[in-house]
Amino acid sequence: MQTSGNLEIGIGLRSAHFGELLERPARVGWFEAVSENFMMDGGRPLHVLEHVRRDTPVVFHGVSMSIGGTDPLDDGHLSALADLASRFEPAWISDHLCWTGARRHNLHDLLPLPWTEEVLEHVAERVARVQDRLARHLVLENVSSYLTYEHSTLGEAEFLAALAHRADCHILLDVNNVYVSAYNHGFDARAYIDAMPRDRVVQIHLAGHTDMGTHLLDTHDTFVCPDVWDLYRYTLDRLGRVPTLIEWDGNVPPLTTLEEEADRARTIWKNVFGESGAGGIGDDHTFAA
Repeated sequence: MQTSGNLEIGIGLRSAHFGELLERPARVGWFEAVSENFMMDGGRPLHVLEHVRRDTPVVFHGVSMSIGGTDPLDDGHLSALADLASRFEPAWISDHLCWTGARRHNLHDLLPLPWTEEVLEHVAERVARVQDRLARHLVLENVSSYLTYEHSTLGEAEFLAALAHRADCHILLDVNNVYVSAYNHGFDARAYIDAMPRDRVVQIHLAGHTDMGTHLLDTHDTFVCPDVWDLYRYTLDRLGRVPTLIEWDGNVPPLTTLEEEADRARTIWKNVFGESGAGGIGDDHTFAA
């Protein structure tokens, strides 16, 4: 695990593919593992993670930190995450800019925050404590949303950019979530991308969604749609060579289908940056392979 290099296109590490991954390496550059799925003392998930990590970079992506919540941060969760990171040396650790429950009751959903100065200070302080505990920058993802708060005084993109600066954290920019929320709330998706600080965005998510007629639902259970591919191309033009992940969580298809989606992302990447992939922020992100 001593070689270093750059991340380009990856996929999520999902249990549906464990058997095949033990037999052959995936045709992708890196994996994103859901942190909570590997916080255990043993078992098949850890065995598979150890197997793929020998040759392939990984990042950890959490779903239950509740960085925007009002409950105290969960020390047990952070300790388990720190131990997992020490063992597998991920390129970075991410979670969602949201709250997930209250009074220690997990709602198992990624709930949006009010975009106010008060909430900004609250989240920045919690991010600082997490970063101190993990001894690394935290990466936070924008979530898709279906409602807004009347007392928000900032735009979502403005809030996210301000948080990255104030808390000295990084951003996982989910391009599909930007598209979904822009459609649902009527804002300009490209203006959101324009507002992102280029030096803070270290990862991109791409995924599929479902058109419910009145709104778009972030389902992660189908192919990336043409409009999101177009927004991805625009994002690379604006932000540079940002490591990109294909996210597919429901109705998980065969591994070859995810590899083909990764190939589509790689084709856009090469169209933007050329065969060498030169230029952009991704040049600054190395991993221990």
